[in-house]
Amino acid sequence: MQCKPHPLTFAVSLALSPLAWAQAPVDPVELEETVISASALDNPRHRMNTPAEVLEGDELVLRREATLGETLDSLPGVRSAGFGAGVGQPVIRGQSGARVKVLSDGVDVLDASTISPDHAITLEPLLAERIEVLKGPATLLYGGGAIGGVVNVVDRKVPTYVPVDGYDGELELRGNTVADETAGVFGITAGAGQFAVRAEGVKRNADAYEIPGSPDEQAGSYNDTDSYNLGASFIGERGYLGLAFGEQNNRYGLLAHEHADCHTHGPADWHCAGHDEHEHEEDEHGDEHEHDEHAGVPYIDMQRKRWDLRGELSDPLPGFERARLRVGHSDYQHEEIEGDEVGTRFDSQATDARLELTHAPLFGWRGVVGGQTLRRDFEALGEEAYVPPTLTRNHGLFLLEQYTAGDWRHEFGLRHEWQDIDASGAPDSRHRGNSIALGTVWTFAPSYSLGLSLTRSQRLPTAEELYANGPHAATRTVELGDPDLDEETAHNAELTVRKFAGRTTFTFSLFRNWVDDYIHAADTGHDVGGGYREIQYRQADAVLTGAEAEVRYQATEATAVTLFGDHVRGELRDGGDLPRIPADRLGVRMDQRLTASLDGQLEYYRVDRQDDVAAYETETAGYDMLSAGLAYHGQWGRTDYQLYLKGNNLLDEKARQHTSFIKDEVLLPGRNLTLGARLTF
Repeated sequence: MQCKPHPLTFAVSLALSPLAWAQAPVDPVELEETVISASALDNPRHRMNTPAEVLEGDELVLRREATLGETLDSLPGVRSAGFGAGVGQPVIRGQSGARVKVLSDGVDVLDASTISPDHAITLEPLLAERIEVLKGPATLLYGGGAIGGVVNVVDRKVPTYVPVDGYDGELELRGNTVADETAGVFGITAGAGQFAVRAEGVKRNADAYEIPGSPDEQAGSYNDTDSYNLGASFIGERGYLGLAFGEQNNRYGLLAHEHADCHTHGPADWHCAGHDEHEHEEDEHGDEHEHDEHAGVPYIDMQRKRWDLRGELSDPLPGFERARLRVGHSDYQHEEIEGDEVGTRFDSQATDARLELTHAPLFGWRGVVGGQTLRRDFEALGEEAYVPPTLTRNHGLFLLEQYTAGDWRHEFGLRHEWQDIDASGAPDSRHRGNSIALGTVWTFAPSYSLGLSLTRSQRLPTAEELYANGPHAATRTVELGDPDLDEETAHNAELTVRKFAGRTTFTFSLFRNWVDDYIHAADTGHDVGGGYREIQYRQADAVLTGAEAEVRYQATEATAVTLFGDHVRGELRDGGDLPRIPADRLGVRMDQRLTASLDGQLEYYRVDRQDDVAAYETETAGYDMLSAGLAYHGQWGRTDYQLYLKGNNLLDEKARQHTSFIKDEVLLPGRNLTLGARLTF
């Protein structure tokens, strides 16, 4: 019997073939330092004691997708949790939702994405200038909830400079084949003297996507988005102060969304029965609804208005080098619509503000002291109003210090956080949390470093975990909260070794996170009927263990090969696995400069079968994913242009995300080609 070679073997053999190394080898080079703005002290990536990833420039242009999770999905340690074409929430080291903090240039995104897996993140990847991912606990700067990590999306909506020629900007058009998607992007910054203004926007229309290996489409998997921002800034020699207003409108289908008629005979005694879906008559005129062919699928109609105030000032006070201010305010609402009826309406008014002061070196220590305050007024009305109206106030004070001595850099941080939640018709809650972190990075040889971090952090329970009581169609559950939940305490240890210069560079990380009183939605074993199960938020000790690796070899000036992989395992200490933990992944990527103006990329990775599953959770089969891309760069006058073509899922694999609540009913999109043109001037 002839054995079929594994696709990874083929991909590695192709990448390492003699033809790939036809050119002369390159001399060792020092890689350009990539500064992480979310680190507060603007540390380069290779000098941080915990791993970080950055997408920017041409790499970001090629990787951008309609959602944040899809855009980041192939980074080591990061996955996406999808809920149809309109939702892709990032999963970092098996953690998602409230345990992954998503930021808009340093402040909370302030939407409803942490409340339910079918709620979209209101950040537009096509408008991002760079995306930073901090993996592991980042609780000191951004709150105790960020025990999984932080995603910081840096944009240009608040100008920070006056264009040299008076204006600059970008235009982009793109489309894909799997969903007949069309998208357009524009942005322009103009200014004179000490003032600058910015206008930008995105318009996207995507139909239902095609299913792998089938001419059929995934009914209801459309995603229509329009977004715009207007900003203005005063820019001086010592800093800037600017304000921006933006609005986003989004309409997308809710796949595998099953409503049921549920009633209760007491606070924790629910019974459900299935009911027929609302019928929807087709519009005889044919153009009143954009997606009449999917009208039987429930959908979300979302609108978000947001204000952002941003400023930075050098030498603001004696003894301080910089002050950094970030304030965001969001007016968010969405309606979940079935047929012609609004089933549930979510409203959220939220504000997040933070001030950071970087002090001058003191006895060799350089650091940041700051404070943060968040206020969220949330209300749900209708069939899925499973959480009462709540007012959440969260405040924090933090200190982060670092000391450099020779080849050693030490880091120390503290944060105190307090939270009050006022709930309608339920007892109010008060929680306090303290976090501490110690870390060191030792550059033990030229171009080599070893990082160790030890973190003790506390996550405060959310309003949903405390007060949920009712049916939730997205997860097909009746959710029961517990007002007596305590703080969640995590102890994390991480070891990272890097080589950051030369022809071969690499990053290896090992981590282990012991979590006391881990808050999780435990299946009670009670089938309440109508296809729904009962879950209750409980606390139990848990442990998460994992590893990540990325090795890049610059074979020639034109050719580089990268091997990458990640692994995470989440378990309850008393037995049992945590749900929706990603399966192991191993991949290879080749970057090839074909001509002076043409670059190519080929990427393959294997996602293994996931059979370490929680109670009542199904296993997920493994799959192979192959993608490729071409990018051509040119110049016409003062205008730079880029033409790009990329292909995703070129093997047309039937793939399911284990991180998704709807993986058993919904496949990922099939083979897809995206063609785009981008102008910068």
